[in-house]
Amino acid sequence: MLLHCNVTYTSSFSFISSSVRRQDHPEDSQDTVIRRRHNARSLSLYIRHNRDLKLNKNPTESQESFVPPPPPRRDLDGDDRSKLLELSLVTRRTPQFPGSIYAQSASDADVASSLPSLRKFLGFDGDDDGESEREMIVKALEIRRKVTKEIIKESLVRKGRFGITYATNVTDRLGDFVDHVMIQAAALKRLPEFSESRFNLRARTVIEDSNFVPLVRWLKHHEFSYNRIAKIICMSKGNLDSIRIMIEWLKTIHVKGEFIGVAFLRSGDNILQRSREELDEIVEYLESNGVRRDWMGYVVGRCPELLSFSMEEVKSRVDFFLKMGMNQNDFGTMVYDYPKIIGYFSFEEMEKKINYLKEFGLSTEEVGRLLAFKPHLMGCSIEERWKPLVKYFYYLGIPKEGMKRILVVKPILYCIDLEKTIAPKVRFLQEMGIPNEAIGNMLVKFPSLLTNSLYKKIRPVVIFLLSRAGVTQKDIGKVIAMDPALLGCSIGTKLEPNMRYYISLGIRFHQLGKMIADFPMLLRYNVDNLRPKYRYLRRTMIRPLQDLIEFPRFFSYSLERRIIPRHTIMVENRVNFKLRYMLACTDEEFERRVRDKVERRERFEAGLDSEDLDENIFDKEIDFSDSPEEE
Repeated sequence: MLLHCNVTYTSSFSFISSSVRRQDHPEDSQDTVIRRRHNARSLSLYIRHNRDLKLNKNPTESQESFVPPPPPRRDLDGDDRSKLLELSLVTRRTPQFPGSIYAQSASDADVASSLPSLRKFLGFDGDDDGESEREMIVKALEIRRKVTKEIIKESLVRKGRFGITYATNVTDRLGDFVDHVMIQAAALKRLPEFSESRFNLRARTVIEDSNFVPLVRWLKHHEFSYNRIAKIICMSKGNLDSIRIMIEWLKTIHVKGEFIGVAFLRSGDNILQRSREELDEIVEYLESNGVRRDWMGYVVGRCPELLSFSMEEVKSRVDFFLKMGMNQNDFGTMVYDYPKIIGYFSFEEMEKKINYLKEFGLSTEEVGRLLAFKPHLMGCSIEERWKPLVKYFYYLGIPKEGMKRILVVKPILYCIDLEKTIAPKVRFLQEMGIPNEAIGNMLVKFPSLLTNSLYKKIRPVVIFLLSRAGVTQKDIGKVIAMDPALLGCSIGTKLEPNMRYYISLGIRFHQLGKMIADFPMLLRYNVDNLRPKYRYLRRTMIRPLQDLIEFPRFFSYSLERRIIPRHTIMVENRVNFKLRYMLACTDEEFERRVRDKVERRERFEAGLDSEDLDENIFDKEIDFSDSPEEE
């Protein structure tokens, strides 16, 4: 045992002799003054040990006949064994102190050289079963793994100039790479130049040869998080150069930013094992079928599963859509709009959804055009999206043909949430007094109504009609049911300018409300198209404003094709009609009315017929549904 005494060379001998005299001659202890030193306790134990050896010294012959018993087997619990194993595999020298049981001398290569044999200390011998042996190996591997992690962390901090927190976060997620370093470091021991080297040196050599630290720095520079860095390194299975090669290839097809990491993590474990020629072949095939080169990065970044497919599977997926009547341009735009459609879903799932869409009465070509227009339909669930929506439409009285029209005109409705988006808007319409059948007709006529925001678009328009446009609470439901497209108009750019224009003509607030209740489309026309018609009405036709208030549909007819030609015929034949009877009829009906009017005037002028010629004969119900209106 090494004794570290903090005394001078000359005082050491006097101190030891004084201590011996005190133990052998107690009577002289009063005359001898012993000052306590740094290692007084250790020194006293040493002196007492030497005294016991002198008192118990036996003759030589008795020593020859005496056979010492075998050393007792020491039973240690699991914690003590783990501590001993960890002590034997530490990366740095354990600080020693005077009196330590396992002192490390200058001649020791490491601390393990001054430790007793682990097998003897733990009591493992040839008679034990393999459980204890395996337990010791497992614990040793766990400790060796901790040592390897510390070496990796040290490399990141010292050579990579990373913070200790960042290095710890990366290292804690490098489980597979840590095992790879352990295996490679153990394999280096077979080489002559590393046969006598320590594990720590060999592990550092493996890390340096793999360019691990520069790669982490490079990935961080490309905005990779430490989670993705660790996953990508573990995917490489030790071949870190393949990561850099793959990233450079992804850049050539315009994959940018965070989608490079997404492409790595979602493209499968074999992405780093694929050759560049195979990946180039997939890209060229997609490009030949309508996917432009500058779109390729967007497509691969959103659907990296493409890179894990074989060339045969890619061709079969492309042919699946081309056989539905799509051309290459439609296919290319479809893949760009929704890249998942080409590689995320299985063939069975896609076939099931296409067959369900055909149940609405669509042909295969119509389904192909529908998917080219809105490919997000392929990402919707039949059980969770489509079937509940169809039941809800059936509850509103929408027939199958109406559902088909909604699907063709606004297919996004089959992709949005029923409870959160569609049902609240329908309940709002019901609260305004609109019956379910009318709501169903509204949705078939204007499916975009359900895509408008309830609180940012629909409710503000209703409030505007009630407070600014003169529509009464009684008529608001009628107005919305007759023209649901009003709910999609902008208040600032469409409704407000139209309302101000009508008020500027001299129409009063309550009169405007009645005009809108009679013809809600009045607020959706362009003011620039209304001015010439109003000018012709007042200046050329010389009609009062009351005629316009009584028949607001006047603005719906074309000035060049309807108003001017019929007014010219009326002037030539010296007849006059109200705007309702002048415009809201077909050409044949208008000519018949003109002939009847001319005949009655001629008979009146000839004195053959003196009956009152008024226009009560025209006071019958007129159907405006077939009247041509301005587009």
